[in-house]
Amino acid sequence: MAFIDPQTLMLASVIIFLGALTQGLIGFGLAVVASPLLYIIDPQLVPAPVIMMGFSIALLTLLRERTQLEFNGLQYALLGRIPGGFMGAGLLLFAPQAVLGLAIAFIVGAAVLLSIYKITAPVNRLSLFIAGILSGIFGNIAAIGGPPLAILLAGKDAPQFRAALSIFFVFSSMIALIILMLAGLVETKHLWLSLMLLPSVILGNIAAGKLTNKVDKNKTRIATMALCSLSALLLTVKSLIELSAG
Repeated sequence: MAFIDPQTLMLASVIIFLGALTQGLIGFGLAVVASPLLYIIDPQLVPAPVIMMGFSIALLTLLRERTQLEFNGLQYALLGRIPGGFMGAGLLLFAPQAVLGLAIAFIVGAAVLLSIYKITAPVNRLSLFIAGILSGIFGNIAAIGGPPLAILLAGKDAPQFRAALSIFFVFSSMIALIILMLAGLVETKHLWLSLMLLPSVILGNIAAGKLTNKVDKNKTRIATMALCSLSALLLTVKSLIELSAG
């Protein structure tokens, strides 16, 4: 395809595989792992193709964890996703590429810090709605809509946690894509890119299913946070260089 070279596609496929594997193991992580790295190698891969990949992995995870599904209260988070999504799309339309790179790095860094310090908040209608707004903003800028809700749901056991996040991602990804389409930010090339990267999502999910009871979740989380911190740092440096050059 003229819009992406084979080497970039192969590298993107590896990144998506690692992100899908991480999300299958700990409940979130595809976008947190993939978005900053993909933005470094080719900005057109973020956010629409990553959101489509997130929808795919969420659907696969939901099918695997469907017996643990609880939907109590998640509708309030989905409602918040709508205004948040429009805010994020507005920033995409008007912010320069280097500024978007800094925004993605900031979102990833914030997600890492929130995960490390395990900030907790009461789960109620208001907190779910606010988490949905933040998820919409972060999701439509960087395809990273998981951390705000992950913080609220951290008290659930692992299968319930993965199932709850997955059902949220399924519906919130559709909301995000509709908003991006209305803003003219989804093109045919994004659909082709998603199809070409889909095998990596499937392989990552299969690998996660085989490893989910064999790996140390805490070590996996620590390794994920380290990778995300490094990628956010690299993206920050790249974006600052572009800003200074401009």
